[in-house]
Amino acid sequence: MKTKRLLNPVLDFWALFYPKLCMACNGNMRRGKDVICLFCKRKLPKTDYHLVAENPMAEHFWGRVPIHHAAAYYYFSKGTKVQNLVHQLKYGNRPWVGECLGKWYGTDLMESEYLCDVEVIVPVPLHKKRRRLRGYNQSEVFAKGLAYSMKKPLVNALKRNMHTTTQTKKSRLERFANVETAFEIVDLEAVHGKHVLLVDDVVTTGATLEACAAKLLECEGTSVSLATIAIAGGF
Repeated sequence: MKTKRLLNPVLDFWALFYPKLCMACNGNMRRGKDVICLFCKRKLPKTDYHLVAENPMAEHFWGRVPIHHAAAYYYFSKGTKVQNLVHQLKYGNRPWVGECLGKWYGTDLMESEYLCDVEVIVPVPLHKKRRRLRGYNQSEVFAKGLAYSMKKPLVNALKRNMHTTTQTKKSRLERFANVETAFEIVDLEAVHGKHVLLVDDVVTTGATLEACAAKLLECEGTSVSLATIAIAGGF
């Protein structure tokens, strides 16, 4: 007990100079393992798509690729806290943000009648050049958190063969053309005949998810559902 009383003031003093910040609002937080403050955790805009079969994200893929279900944790728009959160994960060298979000969302997904029977979790892969520059695959760390909460295996069953150009300013058709032949299956046994949860960070046009899902669906008896941290506006 004496050690604990002595230690707290030291930590409080340290926090004055190196405060723990919320990854969404950039405000100071109490010490702890969460990546966002309690206010943001309650107020960030959740979609609850995991509870609704005919949700906008699922409908977006109708006629494009026959997915089983689709869900996103949050709504994404520019200049928001969700954008801050995603940017900390992708460009701020904070992979633990994705893993934490995955753990939270995985708990929600296990309550979904459409996703509770997922058998394997597969992240959208990064090309080795981009992964080397970033140091990690943001979709994979999110998938790691999902796998932890859902108690399902994470398998890097897809490989990205092409280092495609950035998707940011491309139209939906241009994005799909950019990634249509970029992926291959490298672990057929892990996904064959199973319900696969394909995981990415943010879905905008859906071209990358569409290309990956189409490749996985080449395996006989395989079904594919989608899960992302966020979904951009316009769906």
